[in-house]
Amino acid sequence: MKIDHSLPLEYSTEENKMKILGFWIFLGAEIVLFSTLFAVYFTLQNNVGNGPAGSHIFELTPVMIETIVLLSSSFTIGLGIHAMRLGNKKAMMTFFGITLLFGLVFLGVEITEFVTYVHEGATMQTSAFLSALFTLLGTHGAHVTFGLLWGGAILMQVKKRGLTPETANKSFIFSLYWHFLDVVWIFIFSFVYLKGMM
Repeated sequence: MKIDHSLPLEYSTEENKMKILGFWIFLGAEIVLFSTLFAVYFTLQNNVGNGPAGSHIFELTPVMIETIVLLSSSFTIGLGIHAMRLGNKKAMMTFFGITLLFGLVFLGVEITEFVTYVHEGATMQTSAFLSALFTLLGTHGAHVTFGLLWGGAILMQVKKRGLTPETANKSFIFSLYWHFLDVVWIFIFSFVYLKGMM
């Protein structure tokens, strides 16, 4: 394996470059998935039937907590990649750990939010609006859950093997995934929650 030391570690081999390109293509498919879910939501958002509308169930406090922790996690993952590029394994692992902790907080608040909706009689079966809402939010939440497992596995590999072209590549690709989830959340926050509260 030929390593180009003039490039960041995650790009230092041809295989690594191809893996990053492949992941960008995968993210393109993810954009299509979430675009479809948003299109379904926007089509059905006014079909509330006998159930509550977004203005009746959405609360600003949990949504703001989710937004703050997820956007903060985007910052900490960036710091983790910066530390990785500086060769500082301890700082990189610390920032990745903080990122995953923020992800856990986000997931905890979202699960609590779902439980609250169900207790208020707002379930997937209540209306087309709620079905589309739960599907969109649940798909994003499932992606965050997968991200937590993936990030944890990467931390274990970095701890065991150190910062190598392989672990750096995996860490960088994971950071792209995590940033993507944050961008999707910005759209959910803006066009689902804020618009729904009006």
